[in-house]
Amino acid sequence: MSLKLEELIKKSKKLVFFTGAGISTNSGIPDFRGPKGVWKTATPIYFQDFISSKQKRIESWQRKFGNELSIDSALPNEGHKKIAEIMKIKDSFLITQNVDNLHQNSGVDEEKISELHGNATYAKCLDCSKRYELEALKRKFLETNEPPLCSICDGILKTATISFGQAMPEREMQISQRRAIESDLFICIGTSLAVFPAADLPLLAKETGATLVILNNEPTQMDQYADLVINRDISEVFSEISI
Repeated sequence: MSLKLEELIKKSKKLVFFTGAGISTNSGIPDFRGPKGVWKTATPIYFQDFISSKQKRIESWQRKFGNELSIDSALPNEGHKKIAEIMKIKDSFLITQNVDNLHQNSGVDEEKISELHGNATYAKCLDCSKRYELEALKRKFLETNEPPLCSICDGILKTATISFGQAMPEREMQISQRRAIESDLFICIGTSLAVFPAADLPLLAKETGATLVILNNEPTQMDQYADLVINRDISEVFSEISI
């Protein structure tokens, strides 16, 4: 199976990787819907609750600064590194549902990444979009236990992620849809393909002529549409690929 995937990558002229939480589990970050997923132990905080409730904002920041997802200490694994290596030599693009910044940390250029669910390594003002680094916010929050506000407009600050109930970023979705349509090889990696509208992207790629590959530890509901399905450890598979 790894050899087949290697052949497809080598032949591809317009390659798109589409990654989900499963690619980061070998970096120590739990996934969301798997047997040991985050949502088995912690109820997600919905966007409207975050906006309307100071207590929910405090809870959200407590979770964040408690390093709920182990993002702060995580390092890219073999899967991230191999994707970065491939993207340096192939005409390619990366669409990710992950918020951990590990693709960027592995060497993938920001210009070649579309983050559908945002990024958890910094915060933004929901009103004026000013960016804030987390370390200063953490120090002040741990001192006061008050949810942070924007120093420019007094707006609510939130990690730059897309929460449940929050609209998907329109620009990122448009870029991703265009890249899916243009692709000749679309590789889904570590995603349950159960979250829409993001999960429509592989079908869009397939319908417009791309070869569809699904690499995931467990079967997905879209395996039937794929040209190649590999249910194995992601890092192991990538360690066997030579480009």
